[in-house]
Amino acid sequence: MSLVLALHSSSEVLGVGVASLEDGKPVLRSQAFPLGRSLSNQLFNAVEAMLPAEQWPQISRLAVALGPGGFTGTRLTVVMARTLAEQLGVPLDGVGSFLLIARRLQLEQPTWLVQTLPRRGVVAGCYGPSAHGFHPDAWGGMEELAAPKLYASASELPAGPQQAAIPELPADVDQLLHLACLAASAGIEAPWQSVLPLYPTSPVGEV
Repeated sequence: MSLVLALHSSSEVLGVGVASLEDGKPVLRSQAFPLGRSLSNQLFNAVEAMLPAEQWPQISRLAVALGPGGFTGTRLTVVMARTLAEQLGVPLDGVGSFLLIARRLQLEQPTWLVQTLPRRGVVAGCYGPSAHGFHPDAWGGMEELAAPKLYASASELPAGPQQAAIPELPADVDQLLHLACLAASAGIEAPWQSVLPLYPTSPVGEV
């Protein structure tokens, strides 16, 4: 059996999803784990609850949410996904958490997704429907028009509709699974080396 494993920890809730790529239409399973600060101790157990370790050799593709989100939580799942992808020799899709929200919301026009950071300002990125179809920069019909970055306040954003960027798990990990399955069907290469956590308030180097 050929499996896809997806991990999302850009909020206080961990999302884990598994999809089977056999028998035509993918079969998706996902679950939310409200782990909060215990993520570092419970990550492995949560993944095993969805997919026992003895089945990990069946993984043919991985996907992970890159953030923006909590740096420590996001980094833990990115490191785990990179390690598995390297050990198993499989592709790893890294997808921004705001893009997953945009897909779930089915945005119909370019919209700024905004996340408030206490005492720091807001992180915002612009997303909208893509006219390019599916390719590595369009991600299944929704496109990142402006990458998330830090602003002093929402009033500094360029003109356009704004909406709160609120992760929802397991719904957002379902979006991540769908994208990974699309990428697998299209045969898109996804080297694990290029997948790094996105944290606009702090530069990120190699993991």
